[in-house]
Amino acid sequence: MNNILNRAIDWLCLSLFFILISFPIFQILGRYINFFSIPASQEIVQHMTLWIGFIGAVIAARSNKLLSVVREPVFKSLKKVSLPQFFVHIFSLSVVFVLSVSYLKMIQIGFQYPDYIAPFIPTWFAQSIIPVGLILIWYQMILTSSSDLKYRLFVSIFSMIPTMILYFWQFPLSNPFLLWSKVIFSIILVAFGLPIFILLASLSIFFFLSEPSEWATNYDLISTISDSAYRIVVSPTLAAIPIFTLAGYILAESNISDRLIKFFKASLGWLPGSTVLIVVLLCAFFTALTGGSGVTILALGAILYPILIHDGYSKRFSLGIITTAGSLGLLFPPSLPAIIYSVTAGINPLELFRQALIPAIFLMSIMFFYGLYMRPKNKKIEKFVFKNAYDTANIAKWEIAIPLLIILSLFSGFATLVESAALLVLYVLTIELFVFKDISLDNLPKIIIDCSTLVGGVLIILGFAMGFTGYLVDAQIPLKILNFVQSTISSKIIFLLALNILLLIVGCLMDVFSAIIVVVPLIAPLATYFGIDPFHLAIIFIANLELGYITPPVGMNLYLSSYRFNKDMPTIYNATLPFFFIRLIGVLIITYIPLFFY
Repeated sequence: MNNILNRAIDWLCLSLFFILISFPIFQILGRYINFFSIPASQEIVQHMTLWIGFIGAVIAARSNKLLSVVREPVFKSLKKVSLPQFFVHIFSLSVVFVLSVSYLKMIQIGFQYPDYIAPFIPTWFAQSIIPVGLILIWYQMILTSSSDLKYRLFVSIFSMIPTMILYFWQFPLSNPFLLWSKVIFSIILVAFGLPIFILLASLSIFFFLSEPSEWATNYDLISTISDSAYRIVVSPTLAAIPIFTLAGYILAESNISDRLIKFFKASLGWLPGSTVLIVVLLCAFFTALTGGSGVTILALGAILYPILIHDGYSKRFSLGIITTAGSLGLLFPPSLPAIIYSVTAGINPLELFRQALIPAIFLMSIMFFYGLYMRPKNKKIEKFVFKNAYDTANIAKWEIAIPLLIILSLFSGFATLVESAALLVLYVLTIELFVFKDISLDNLPKIIIDCSTLVGGVLIILGFAMGFTGYLVDAQIPLKILNFVQSTISSKIIFLLALNILLLIVGCLMDVFSAIIVVVPLIAPLATYFGIDPFHLAIIFIANLELGYITPPVGMNLYLSSYRFNKDMPTIYNATLPFFFIRLIGVLIITYIPLFFY
């Protein structure tokens, strides 16, 4: 039975991705060559993103890959479960079940008063994936909680109790001690593997229920959390995230890194420090496409590390630059964090990419110049041989053209952001399937499933982070912070300094996606008050979060690097500290001397 369910989920995921990619292509064809158009295709694509997000989260739960801050998943089917694991299991299952049941009420209302996203497709049907997906996540969590059937049965029944209490006993959790005890408890559980989306959803539940309401029941209040998740995930530009991520995953499964390394060495090998330049360019390229510098460390680490060692660089330097270079790509198109920031802040993503280009190149440059300074002094500079450069360029020409394709389609007006992403996937599939033949059609389903695992883990965090943001807005927290800052800080410089410190801490403790959703609504009004350009704020924000990835002791990339290279954390700290300080200087220059870049 479970195998049948898993196959059905996989086939649904593959079908959703097919629709998500093909519909934007049809939109382009219909616009330029009078090809037939699909009614409400944009709305359908937006809701396909919602479905991919929750189906992908189901697959992530099935694979024990829901994003958390610990290396080992807490749901791993062990016979013996520790006490902290038990609390994480019960807490996670309870939160997911509460959310799923609460949103059924919203579906019921939509069924009674139908609205349509497209002909014959009611909105309630499109939204139904939220409670269905949550129930499936709950089910997969139970299956992976333990190999003991009795334990599974116990936690499944026990996790329903909070739902029944909230349904039959309508009361506000307005007691401050009770409220903050629950908040602290949930935060403590994060250290033991509590998935990040569970933490954000639970905080939303606690704070919403702490506000007495005369017009709403407990479930009415909780259902607004899932409604916020729905609204953010179906935003017009967010569909670019799964599509661009798929393009990155296809490239990661190919031999593109080998071809690009040969091309860069043949064309740039005559430059002093060329190996470092190659590493920086490749890492930034992959991170820009996949949206995650951690993916870059895992995908390219095994290739780049031996090359650096072979060229005479120390192990310490090699570990440091591979760990830190990946995050450089978050300011380049089509960076997913930059797109999410644009959606959250309500700014034009294309203009953000345009203004972020020079600061991004600047951050790459200072990394390169440090590598140039640290290069082996006795290393012979290779001679430039035109034939070698030409031959390697000719082999890799289709992949070298990818950045040009992205930039031209985005900035020429030929296609929208989502359409450009679909064109990129079509292009990448064509060259990798038929030109280089690095992957086969048989491998494609696995690549799509792996991609959906990451996409689902990210989008479900975004959705429930938006729920928490909804509470902050309803409680007028941004206004209260603004009033406090106005009364205590009068200098723009002091505000920017405080912002740098805050974002550095946030970048250490939160993933970039939830950090954007939660923090941007809080700081955007403050930045406007101090006269900071919204695009400059976006660049400061993302550059600081990049730095947070490599900030000891809890920067996420540090743990991934430790895992990838099998090194202890002190070794990773020692290797990355010089790069951390160099990047810190770069971020401070970007923050306080913006005229240098515009």
